[in-house]
Amino acid sequence: MTTYKEIKGTQIEVLESDPSNPVEGQVWYNSTSNVLKGSVLTTAGTWATANAMNNARFNLAGTGSTTAALATGGLTPGGSRVKAETWNGTNWTNIADMGQGRYGGASAGTTTAGLAFGGEPPGGGGSPRAFTETWNGSSWAEVGDLNVGREAIHGAGTQPAAIAAGGAPTPADTELWNGSNWTEVNDMNAGRHSGTMAGATNTAAIYMGGTPGGVALTESWNGTNWTEVGDLNTGRTSLSGSGTYTSAVASGGSPSSTDTATESWNGSAWSTQGNLNTGRELAGAAGSNNSAAVYFGGRDATGPGHALTEEFTGAGASVTRTFTDS
Repeated sequence: MTTYKEIKGTQIEVLESDPSNPVEGQVWYNSTSNVLKGSVLTTAGTWATANAMNNARFNLAGTGSTTAALATGGLTPGGSRVKAETWNGTNWTNIADMGQGRYGGASAGTTTAGLAFGGEPPGGGGSPRAFTETWNGSSWAEVGDLNVGREAIHGAGTQPAAIAAGGAPTPADTELWNGSNWTEVNDMNAGRHSGTMAGATNTAAIYMGGTPGGVALTESWNGTNWTEVGDLNTGRTSLSGSGTYTSAVASGGSPSSTDTATESWNGSAWSTQGNLNTGRELAGAAGSNNSAAVYFGGRDATGPGHALTEEFTGAGASVTRTFTDS
């Protein structure tokens, strides 16, 4: 029988821990866990379960990166709408509560310079919130309101340069934030709510999916106008997105037949990726491009909010596999 050394010209390494940057095809034996492992390149994006949030919830907002994400608001089993948490790539940490409780709102920015805006007030039944708050890494402060209060709204960009689009009851409205005030600008071509957005600034963003109809429609914003671009492969509503207008990830959503679906955007077309491990809608998401994302919270068909967190690794990335004798 041909041995591994005869094929590869070297013996299998015995290591106490997995290498930090393995190369494709590398194989090693982890003497701590007593398992044989190897490194392969992914052919499609995959999801892995990570540490859960401290507060289970759905209809929350998310922003930031895969190693520094901010989760705000949402409906919790206990009824709170003011909870906020930060993610450091490994764990979630509770931070100061927001000044205004809300769900179905939007966010933009980072864990040290964040923005939360819009949403439904506690208890529902009232007018959608126009409230906007900034986060400086330690506390929240009320700033200039949206011109039009909305829920099921979405946003993107940074704390001094954000965009808010869609939502109910004015589903085509678009507003830009300059660090102190919101300004109404040109409407979306197709008004929607409960879609999702991605974008690094308020001059370059995309909006995808949404209601009515659980559409596949995607529109791109250039700072002045919206333009229809390539549709999602799977039309849906209540999905979550992250990334930029040329490199994004869209995941989850409803109905239940699409709540695990994941797609990546390369600036011109969407491609289907590996499904979420647990299908959900109305979750939060964060990430800087279509190579990596984090998806957190949300709700499935059972109703109550989740604390689940999953991490996405895009196609072509190196991942570690454990070999078994089955």
